[in-house]
Amino acid sequence: MNTLMRIVVLGLAMLVGSVQAADPLVISTGTDRATPIAVVPFGWQGGNVLPEDIATIVGNDLRNSGVFEPIPRQNMISLPTQGSEVIYRDWKALGAQYVLVGNIVPNGARLQIQFALFNVATEQQVLTGNVGGSTDQLRDMAHHIADQSFEKLTGVKGAFSTRMLYVTAERFGVNNTRYTLQRSDYDGARAVTLLQSREPILSPSFASDGKRIAYVSFEQKRPRIFVQHIDTGRREQVTNFEGLNGAPAWSPDGSKLAFTLSKDGNPEVYVMDIASKNLRRVTNHYAIDTEPFWGKDGQTIYFTSDRSGKPQIYKTNINSGAVERVTFVGNYNANPKLSADEKTLVMIHRQDGYTVFKVAAQDLERGNLRILSDTSLDESPTVAPNGTMIIYATRQQGRGVLMLASVNGRVRLPLPTAQGEVREPSWFPFLN
Repeated sequence: MNTLMRIVVLGLAMLVGSVQAADPLVISTGTDRATPIAVVPFGWQGGNVLPEDIATIVGNDLRNSGVFEPIPRQNMISLPTQGSEVIYRDWKALGAQYVLVGNIVPNGARLQIQFALFNVATEQQVLTGNVGGSTDQLRDMAHHIADQSFEKLTGVKGAFSTRMLYVTAERFGVNNTRYTLQRSDYDGARAVTLLQSREPILSPSFASDGKRIAYVSFEQKRPRIFVQHIDTGRREQVTNFEGLNGAPAWSPDGSKLAFTLSKDGNPEVYVMDIASKNLRRVTNHYAIDTEPFWGKDGQTIYFTSDRSGKPQIYKTNINSGAVERVTFVGNYNANPKLSADEKTLVMIHRQDGYTVFKVAAQDLERGNLRILSDTSLDESPTVAPNGTMIIYATRQQGRGVLMLASVNGRVRLPLPTAQGEVREPSWFPFLN
């Protein structure tokens, strides 16, 4: 990433010195065990082989949350497809606490899936349901089943049916790079191209209606913020100020954008009303203020600032202007993202030194900080709308990739994505 791009993404130019924290509690990995669950291969009453394995997708979803551990298929003693076929002693012998079974039936040009979830210890059914769709919608139906099962067992809404944005960069030669803005399932499947450019694309962000995205484009050879309508592809340039125009973030109701501008000489956080284009300056400090992220009240903005000498995360009320520092552990904390319940703050964190940047989650009530990544050049964390998972950009075998991790620290795995360097992930919100 060149210097100008890094300034736009991070908005930080002074990365020297250090801040000492007194005996911080830093948790490097999760220790407790995920709940064993058996997701049995679904029965299929049709003739042709289906292009997707429903049970595999559901099992992967539940595993990715960090809450459940699917029983390996090769260890299963029996393969029931409906409740009457479930032999509980088989699953007790395997240590499964829950069993999910299902059956797929062709219905003209559509498929109908019936599924049921059972508690092995009590030998009781805890969930039953059905979902229909076309063959092309098998992944949608699988994610729906995983969402329903996850919410029933945890009380937390499942986020497996959500989508994400990310940017790929394919280099074909000197001064010949193609940047592509992609939308995919949260797990990287079914990627769709939304925009291609020969100039960098940065910081994509979804509006709460799921119909608009904001991003930074260098197509005018300098950073400018655009809003694009996903369904039609219609684009609107919303900033054209001198200097930096970066890090757009939608307000919870989708009526405003917060972003960083340096038009007045110093990078500061501003808020624009999308309908009227009225602009309001939120921060006012000689330090660099950047990377805004909204609280769910629509009045609080978290942001990164080096006003303490090193990048740390602060929050401010856009009406009162009151500013409060949020992070104290480590000598670098940037790119804040909040969980849906606003109890967890996810960020890029550096504990010491100058080169090791990891994804971390801070418990905002207790102050504990958990390291979620095991690499050293991590950036751009984005949080699932239910707060159980994160996706971030890192490097693996010399290539930029996306990694998925559970917030409880149990799961880390690379996501399958297109060729080239992959970066700038952004998670879809829940759609109303």
